[in-house]
Amino acid sequence: LAAYDITALMDYGGLSLSEACERVVMEKLPALGGIGGLIAVDREGNVALPFNSEGMYRAWGYAGDAPSTGIYRE
Repeated sequence: LAAYDITALMDYGGLSLSEACERVVMEKLPALGGIGGLIAVDREGNVALPFNSEGMYRAWGYAGDAPSTGIYRE
């Protein structure tokens, strides 16, 4: 359901990938008692990695750049 909500917020609400993911993870997920996060990539290559837990293992990269990793908020 998170992916559907993000897509709807982008398609019908005009939000960016980052804004839509942030809203779902920080507002909708906790309202349901959920803790976690997600990694999302849109068709333009934008990346969003929001999480509402203490930390989340994640990695991302762009062509020509060194890969990036994270666990906690930076």
